[in-house]
Amino acid sequence: MKVLVIGKGGREHALVWKLGQSPRVKAVFCAPGNAGTGQDGVNVPIEPNDFPALIRFAKKEQIGLTVVGPEDPLAAGIVDAFQREGLKVFGPTKDAAQLEGSKVFAKQLMRHADVPTAEFRIFDHPDPARQYIQSREYVVTPDGRTLHGPFTKDQIVVENGVKQFVINPTRRVPVNLSERLVVKADGLAAGKGVVVCSTVEQALQAVERIMVQEEFGRSAGRQIVIERRLEGQELSILALVAGRTIVPLQPTQDHKAVFDGDQGPNTGGMGAYCPAPLGTPELLAKIDETILVSTVHALKRRRKPFRGVLYAGVMVTNQGPRVLEYNCRFGDPESQPLLMRLRTDLVDLLLATAEDRLDEFADKLVWDPRPAVCVVLCSGGYPGSYPKGKVISGLEEAAKLPDVKVFHAGTKLEKNVITTDGGRVLGVTALGDTLSQAKRRAYEAVEKISFPGMHYRKDIADKALGLV
Repeated sequence: MKVLVIGKGGREHALVWKLGQSPRVKAVFCAPGNAGTGQDGVNVPIEPNDFPALIRFAKKEQIGLTVVGPEDPLAAGIVDAFQREGLKVFGPTKDAAQLEGSKVFAKQLMRHADVPTAEFRIFDHPDPARQYIQSREYVVTPDGRTLHGPFTKDQIVVENGVKQFVINPTRRVPVNLSERLVVKADGLAAGKGVVVCSTVEQALQAVERIMVQEEFGRSAGRQIVIERRLEGQELSILALVAGRTIVPLQPTQDHKAVFDGDQGPNTGGMGAYCPAPLGTPELLAKIDETILVSTVHALKRRRKPFRGVLYAGVMVTNQGPRVLEYNCRFGDPESQPLLMRLRTDLVDLLLATAEDRLDEFADKLVWDPRPAVCVVLCSGGYPGSYPKGKVISGLEEAAKLPDVKVFHAGTKLEKNVITTDGGRVLGVTALGDTLSQAKRRAYEAVEKISFPGMHYRKDIADKALGLV
């Protein structure tokens, strides 16, 4: 059979590579693809949101299965469009994809289904959002009283960047925030619409960026979610879902912040490892019961049945697992180490999901026992603005290393030269007998690759190794 993968990132390269290993597959196409998918498959110059052109291509080539990689076409209804034409496609419908396409929809579903998540409020105008943020401020006066905001301009002074509450002309006390906040754009924002804030000023600035400046697009910023910041470590929980059947995949851990030590702004992901030791059997059983099952059943009750990959970003807190967000597709960069370890035929799995036969694979997935680590190499300036067209060197040398695969994300082939074409450029992934060995192999391969402005985190997997 022939398979079509839609997208052009690191996730799509991993899918093309893995699907191509199936003895059932004679050709894997990728639309539009990148330099890496062009090596492991055949690129097709069609954009992911050009549904008519993709459908024409699928019919012409007699594609047996289409796998949708990114979230944008899913949220726009590509699965519905393919199904109307009688084409087999892997992914959730437009209705079910609201779980990722709208933070507001997801949080309301969690509230009604009793899925554990952070306390939150929803706003559709910046003024009440600002007032709510300021109401979270408080001061403790010298006589022990606690005063809550919002405070007037006359009550506040700022000295050396520190906000203080004026008790009298000679006495001032610091202003505190009752809890750290997270401000989220409602719509899709390429993984950048979540702003983790430590101060009131940061939260107010996030409201300005999302709702007033429309930094992530007008539709994405029409509504925002403001929630209490959860503390703990994050797990990426992916599961294949079809009907009432849920088949969890191995737990992975992503690294969202751009700099070592989880510092700096959020990105689409700077690296991942699998399996994550944090995901103990007891914890995974609790996540399955309180999060995955509850979410799938809630969607079915709303007549939005889910079929595809359900991805829950879960914060493991002292109070138990809490959902940060949902995705409706394979994660990036989680897919790279995850698919490096999967031994079960991916085509069989995805076809069974698309055809509602997933129960055939319950408790039957086979995994490479060795852990895998993925390190993402980024363009200078990412996650902000960045240049393109930088020549990448060292790819052939890195590919020669044992148990290493370099997955392409933002790359392009121009006149037989591979150049950068995105913020996240490569996902260097390695297997090892131990997690420590997998990390060493991944970074050994990283050291062979270079392009102007290249930067990456140097602490991927350190949490699991007990180094932080």
